[in-house]
Amino acid sequence: MPSNLLSLVTAELTAPADPRAAAMAGALAARYPDASRAVLFYGSCLREKNLDGLMLDFYLIVSDYRTAYGKRWLATANRLIPPNVFPFEHNGLIAKYAVLSEADFARLNSPSADNVSVWARFAQPARLLWAADDFARQRAISAVASATPTLLSLARPMADGKGDALSLWKMGFTLTYSAELRAEKRGRSLSIVDADPDRYRRFGEAALAQGLPPSPTDASARWRRLQRRGKFLSVIRLAKASFTYAGGIDYLAWKINRHAGTSIAIKPWQRRWPLIGALTLLPRLFRGGAIR
Repeated sequence: MPSNLLSLVTAELTAPADPRAAAMAGALAARYPDASRAVLFYGSCLREKNLDGLMLDFYLIVSDYRTAYGKRWLATANRLIPPNVFPFEHNGLIAKYAVLSEADFARLNSPSADNVSVWARFAQPARLLWAADDFARQRAISAVASATPTLLSLARPMADGKGDALSLWKMGFTLTYSAELRAEKRGRSLSIVDADPDRYRRFGEAALAQGLPPSPTDASARWRRLQRRGKFLSVIRLAKASFTYAGGIDYLAWKINRHAGTSIAIKPWQRRWPLIGALTLLPRLFRGGAIR
């Protein structure tokens, strides 16, 4: 059984996945024939046996944004506020996918990332369902292998001396959940680890054995910055989705209703002018208490 972290990550990413999800990943890559490098499947749907009616989550990794898009503004939006998010349907399944360049995917899984959105997800189980070639596959695996050390190195100074692997994981997920807009119930961050403690123990111990990146000298200040920036970026990405996501204003309302417990119904004028509509909806996040 593999014991070092890279071997563990490689085995997990290349483990079998639902054939319908794999077919969807291939179809997604085919939409960007000149730019697609890898497609990763992540999120709660990994654990589901029946994908019908669920919203699958993918990351599409591309060579660069200019090659991926025919429209300059989409490339600029993806570069300035990564990722862009789009809907996708294939053979009766529905999904949303985020687009990142290979360079951004590596950076956002590393300790130099200025927000938690990528490494917090890829420290959890994922599947690499499609790669353009072996080099693209190895680059994707290497980037994902950085996510666990990033999370644990940032969590360690905040763990009050509890340095065992599971305690660090729980501290890390608790902190990342406070750095994003999340709709899940309180305590979800701990249940991630409790659902598969053997997996997190093995990955955590392997990361600790190889040595973690240096922790920040003032971890509390670093987490405050990550939390402020993470929530700000969550709002900006939701506004951006009103343009990039088909039916984006409805997607935005759905997200706000989940986060803030509201019951927003979109008006016709908000669909005609989605940016203005988005700006009128975003304050609901603050009033609903999702952003503090």
